[in-house]
This record gives sequence, C-alpha cells and structure tokens, in this order.
Amino acid sequence: MIPYGRQNISEQDIQAVIDVLRSDFLTQGQCVPEFERRLAGYCGAGYGIAVNSATSALHLACLALGLSEGMRLWTSPVTFVASANCALYCQAAVDFVDVDPSTYNIDVKCLKNKLEKAKAKGCLPDVLVAVHMAGLSCDMKVIYELSLKYGFRIIEDASHAVGGRYLSEPVGSCRYSDITIFSFHPVKIVTTAEGGMAMTNDAELAHKMALLRSHGITREPALMTSEPDGAWYYQQIELGFNYRMTELQAALGLSQLERLDAFVMQRQQIADRYDALLAGLPVFRPGRSLISESAWHLYVIRLDSAKTAVSRKNVFDYMRSKGVGVNVHYIPVHTQPYYQALGFRMGAYPEAEACYEGIISLPLFPDLTESQQDYVVEVLQEALVL
Repeated sequence: MIPYGRQNISEQDIQAVIDVLRSDFLTQGQCVPEFERRLAGYCGAGYGIAVNSATSALHLACLALGLSEGMRLWTSPVTFVASANCALYCQAAVDFVDVDPSTYNIDVKCLKNKLEKAKAKGCLPDVLVAVHMAGLSCDMKVIYELSLKYGFRIIEDASHAVGGRYLSEPVGSCRYSDITIFSFHPVKIVTTAEGGMAMTNDAELAHKMALLRSHGITREPALMTSEPDGAWYYQQIELGFNYRMTELQAALGLSQLERLDAFVMQRQQIADRYDALLAGLPVFRPGRSLISESAWHLYVIRLDSAKTAVSRKNVFDYMRSKGVGVNVHYIPVHTQPYYQALGFRMGAYPEAEACYEGIISLPLFPDLTESQQDYVVEVLQEALVL
C-alpha cells in the first residue's frame, strides 16, 4: 500500500533519540528549549512553546487569549475537529465560516459578510482560528485587518504549514496573528512522533502558555504569593495541564528541522508533477496562490462532477483496492454527530459540504518515487472510467 503520508526518518534522527536515551534527562532537559529557540528563529517569531500535540497547543492558545464561557470562536468547517474542539474545552461557543472552493481555506468574502451580520446582532467572535488547509496559508493580512475592525484575536492553525510562506515570510512569524500552531504528527512536514508548538511574539501569551502546559506550577519567586521555603519550593498558581513535550520528541524534532526546507522542496516538486500528470483528467487540482507558498502537507483533488459521473466512493474504494492509500481531508466538522447535537444543520456551509462530496487526498510525502506517483495517477485514471 502506498500511504497518503509517511514520515522520513534518517539515521541522524535515530541517533539523536538514542543520545537522549543515554543522557540524564528524558524530560525537562535542554532539547525542548533548544527546539523552541530553533523553530522560533526559523519562523522569525519571538517565542516558541513546545507541547505534546497541536491539539494541546490550540487549547493553551485559547486559554492564553482568555477564551471562556459566554465567548465565541469561529473557524473553518473543513479541518480536523481539534480546530473547533479547542473552543469547547474552554466552554466557549463555536461557529464556522464557509470556505473558498479552490483552496478550502476560509473564504474572506464570507468572513466579511458574516462579521457584518454578527456586528448588527451583537454576536461578534472573540477568537478566529484560521486553518491553513493542506499547507497553504489563508490570506492573513486581510483577516488581520478585519480583526482590527471587529475586535477579535487570531490563532493560525498552521498544523499543515510549517515551512510554508505568506507574503514572502515564513508561516509562524505571527505578523498577522496572536499565536500560530504547528503539528509534528508523523504525516506532517517534520515529525516528533506526536507533538506541537505554539509561536507568538507576545511575551505575556508565551508565559501563560508555558505555565499552563506544566500544571500551572512555577518555581519563579517573583510569581509566588509568598517567599520560597528553599530551593525545592514551587507553587501552583494556575489550573494547568501536563502538556509537556519530552526530550526524545524534541531531539527528533531538532534533527528533522535540519531537513525542513528540503522536505518542503521535495513536496513542491511532487505537487508540481501531479499538476502536470493530472492535466486533462476530470478533476480539480489544488488551488495555487500568488501570495502564499504551500508547505504541501496534502495534495487534495476534487472530482469534477460536470465531467464524470463516477462517485468519490467508487474512486476511493477502487484506488484502495489497487494499493493506493488515498484518504479524505476532511469531513466537515459541523456534520459530525457531536456538532449536530449542538444545533448545527446540514446545508449551513454549502461550499464546505460540496467540497466534501468530491475531495480525495492523493499520496504525498518526500520519499514518494516517480514510478509510485505514475502508478497513483494510472489507477486514478482507471477509477474515473469505471
């Protein structure tokens, strides 16, 4: 089976993890802060806060921004559920903004219209989570300008987009957002097995997230309510969590970072080749942007229903039967049973639902060979004429 995604692990990566296993610290050593420093430097951000998953990073970001009961978070319906669930963890309300049918990112025209209506009704969002679907940045400058007008904070869910660029700057610089979130799941651009990181330029937000990731405990005398009893002393000053990243994960991440640009370049070349191979087939290829360079976490095609009557299910099942591990990213969040129980209804976000009916993610990872890619396209062609 050719998977839709696969990690690339080198001997250097393996040795980096072995070195940590032979060291004195498996957690809370020097690899985590070094990983934070290195990735923040790469992105041009002031601070990096490493955690055990991007979901944890989203939760901490919401808490740091003060999201709580009675407040509202908006995000895209075409994303993994964590982009919305982070609001519910804070007892806040969730709503969605429909997507651009070419990029599957938040449609800024829909966002503008929804904000105007929300202002009239007195129900503006407090936080917007802008999802960089498949690795392509949303139009963050426009979103930022809207945030100044309507008074909401911005989290970039860049789980797919480390190594991508927007307006010639690295995704993660936080020039147009409060916090950016990365994921290091094995199928992402670089991996720490599981793991995530929040980037920010705000020292207060960074401090808050760092405190909450480790039980809300501090050893800093200046933050304590009384004088410490001794060098062993600590105080819990917030209700936090155990969201820490281990030294093993950070060591792997540091090693992987050395190949980040190479990984993105390889993914770009594969995507370009897909574009050429798929020309003429009854599918829509991923939308491109003049202002963003995708990190190409995913290569998502969409069946052109005007040119083929073959269903997505038939294409999916046939390709899987032939050893091509296609996938679907994503089932719109508002259609999930949990969200339906919250009151969301089918038809509320028509572009997201229409996209879902025809999208398929083709295999894309740095080690995908040209012969494997040729085979993927050959099987897709067969599936489209069944």
